[in-house]
Amino acid sequence: MPEAPLRRPRPRRKIPSSAPEPRFARIAAAIGDPTRARMLAVLLSGELVTAGEIAQAAGVTPQTASAHLALLEREQLVLARTQGRHRYFRLADGEVARALEALSLIAERGPAQARWQQPAWKPLKHARTCYGHLAGEVGVALLDGLLAQRWLEPAADGFTLTATGVAGLGALGLDSAALGGARLAYPCVDWSERRDHLAGPLAVALLAHGIARGWLRRHADSRAVSVTPDGRRALAPLLDQASRREQAARA
Repeated sequence: MPEAPLRRPRPRRKIPSSAPEPRFARIAAAIGDPTRARMLAVLLSGELVTAGEIAQAAGVTPQTASAHLALLEREQLVLARTQGRHRYFRLADGEVARALEALSLIAERGPAQARWQQPAWKPLKHARTCYGHLAGEVGVALLDGLLAQRWLEPAADGFTLTATGVAGLGALGLDSAALGGARLAYPCVDWSERRDHLAGPLAVALLAHGIARGWLRRHADSRAVSVTPDGRRALAPLLDQASRREQAARA
């Protein structure tokens, strides 16, 4: 049997040593510093936070915090606003928040999931803020309820608010017509639950409305949120969907 002809190895593609540094390398370096990462985690609440409060949360001096915040602002990861004698900071936009949530999703794989059973982490797993909207078990349950009650319907770019949803929000005291804008609601992967919670202008409005009505209460010095007894009653048609689903799964 004749031997098969030897194939010549393909020449290796030469990659120029002078290739430019990818833009994301600078962003990754800005986020990856432990002190700056703690600062960005504080800003994931979606609230405006003073430089002094950020310094305290990150465990650094105001001077050190100022240098880090200047770098984050230069890389367009945070925005600053001066009011009176204070400078307030927030994340630059929702894209930055989603990038941080995506990194958290990767970081929490495997053994790291055990941390959610620790007392200090359980409140965050139950309910927390995620750049102005509700996340955690309650956030996931809220989206389940909105879909189950047909207040929302899946759409190409997220979710569409139905006529039933407009009426339901009105019954809660929330005027959906005031929200306006495109892409009213869309899914966001929850990094503790590994399922979607609700994001977008509607989600932001629901969180703000819940806090204003006393249905939701922020925890001091934390992103954790509690649902009050009044909130349980007001949001029961939506939040009870989760318990009903769990009961059906056990049956």
